[in-house]
Parts: sequence; C-alpha cells; structure tokens
Amino acid sequence: MTHPIIPDFLQPFRAELERHALESIKATARPRPTPGPPSAASKFRGLPLLPLSMAYPRQQNGTPLLLLAQINLAELPANTLLPAAGLLQFYIPAQDWYDMEEAQVRYIGPEHLGAEYQQDFSFLPANHDEESPINCEHDLTFEATLEYGGLDDERFALNFNGLNGYDFEETLPEKDKEAFSKLLSGAGHKIGGYAYFTQGDPHAYSKGAAEVQLLQIDIDEQIMFGDSGVAHFFITEEALKNREFDKAYFYWDCC
Repeated sequence: MTHPIIPDFLQPFRAELERHALESIKATARPRPTPGPPSAASKFRGLPLLPLSMAYPRQQNGTPLLLLAQINLAELPANTLLPAAGLLQFYIPAQDWYDMEEAQVRYIGPEHLGAEYQQDFSFLPANHDEESPINCEHDLTFEATLEYGGLDDERFALNFNGLNGYDFEETLPEKDKEAFSKLLSGAGHKIGGYAYFTQGDPHAYSKGAAEVQLLQIDIDEQIMFGDSGVAHFFITEEALKNREFDKAYFYWDCC
C-alpha cells in the first residue's frame, strides 16, 4: 500500500493527518480504441458479464440501464473494503442518466462467474450509450493507497491553526499550494477514500448513518458528468459490512 509523503510544511499536523487516514484504491482509466465483448474485466462502460440466470437491470418502466462501471474484485489489490472476488456492476439510466433515483448496483458473487453468460445484447437500443457521460470504454488498473484527508468531505474535520483547509491553503507560498492540493483534494477515480465534490458534500445537510464511498468517477478527457462534474456511489457502513450492495445509491454534482 502506498503511503503518500506528507510535505515538510505539514509535519506539525502529521499526527492528525494520520488519524484521518482512510483506505483508498486509486483507479487509472485508459480509453480502449474499440469496444470489447462482454468480459469479467474491470472497466468503465461497455457490456457487463451477466450470467444467463440473471436478468439485465432495467428502469421501473422496463428500459435497460446503462453499465457505467464494472469492477472485478479479484483484480483489486489487497484491501479491507470489499470481498476478495466477484463483480461489482454500477448502472445508471441510459438517457436520463442524471436521474439519481433509477441507478442500481449489482454484486455478482464468484460462485456465478463460471456459469454461462449473456452474449446476445441485441435487445439494447441502437442509441443505448449515445448520452453516456463516459464517451468510450476504458480499461482499469488499480493501486492501494492511504488518503490523509479530503477538503470537500465532511468526514475530514482537521483544522489548520484555526483555519479550514481552503483558508489555510491561501496562506501558503505558491510552491506549497500544489502539494497541499495534491495530498488533500480527494480528486480522481477511486474506490473508498475521501470524496471530491464541485458543489459541496451533501452529507453536510443530513444526519444519516455513516457512509463509505463505494466508487468515485472523476472528470477526464473522455468522462464528464454535466459541466465538469464528478459521480459517486455511496453505501452505509452497515450495508457494506453485510454485502448489501443493492442499497448503494448514486450521486453526482457539477459546476
């Protein structure tokens, strides 16, 4: 597991930063030149690996959902967040994807991965992925790391000599601002860790059960949710512990 370097100017806060550390699995997304067939590989977009015994996920009106991401848990580095094997699949509406109420998360256990799987997706409309916020299929690779904080995340309660993170950053010389942001921005594609928001953490306005970030998909050259937006799937700690991934929910915001 990678332990990010705490720069010298933050050494007075080392103990507090380490107390705030969260496990995170960073994802690197590389666009594919052409779409691939259904497979068990981790990816953004594309076709899911779906056993014939399982129905394709649909909206309440019967419209097929769009695969946003598939994570093969066996491809992840060792971690305490998720099961060691199986698939996690994240679906959103194909057209009105911004409707957060219709999204679904499906867990396919390893006992189902040896079964015959769906290969005929001719039931999907020709324009099925036309409005996808992810412009093309991506391959994913992963790296385990720690995150010492996230400036936008309500769980990060550290203050810096009486200042919040953003105000403290403004007191730094230019050479230190980049290192501060890199360490604590919360940005990037990842599982777990701290969340990055463009409009603030929605958890600031609710008093619900403690939640974990199951997946964050950030903006890059081929991915954009709305106007420079970021997407998340959250799940309560209890539901995650019980492997009730169907209780996860979709949230996104943009500038």
